[in-house]
Amino acid sequence: MKVDFDKYPDQLVPAVIQDYTTSKVLMLGFMNEEALKVTQETGKVTFYSRSKKRLWTKGEESGNFLLLKSIASDCDNDTLLVKANPVGPVCHTGADTCWSEKNHANDFLFYLEDIIQLRRKASPDESYVAKLFTKGINKIAQKVGEEAVEIVIEAKDNNEELFLNEAADLMFHYLILLNAKGYKLQDVIEVLQKRHSK
Repeated sequence: MKVDFDKYPDQLVPAVIQDYTTSKVLMLGFMNEEALKVTQETGKVTFYSRSKKRLWTKGEESGNFLLLKSIASDCDNDTLLVKANPVGPVCHTGADTCWSEKNHANDFLFYLEDIIQLRRKASPDESYVAKLFTKGINKIAQKVGEEAVEIVIEAKDNNEELFLNEAADLMFHYLILLNAKGYKLQDVIEVLQKRHSK
């Protein structure tokens, strides 16, 4: 990979940081030749901080590192695209990105996961999700089983609306079960990706 650091007077090239999994743009930093080398050697995204006037590894104080997955230079060799897995929020404000965006793929299921997490903390009198959580893991797992049986029954018929509604019910309760067990949909996706790569 060729990078033209001499194109800029301060020899700092822009580095666009993108989430490896969700493809969200997380932040913009600047790298000199030494920052790029440290990033490649340590696997932790490192910048040159103009304010600190030194190399700065993202997360060196907060622990919210950016774990390197890949680096590419653009067609003019003067801008870097760095793909990384964030460990915690990226912005110093505590936001997922420096543009205050939620860092999940443009997929409603990831959004729904966030809603389930919020509803879990609500009053059981006001939220079905919160009420289900108060009944414990056995009830949540049982509900997934009930929905699985119902979708099997609807699969044998030709009523598209009923089948899709049961599929939605099963998916919703499956996400609740994942949350109850301390996992996320991304954890399951990573298992599937590992299987696919074999």
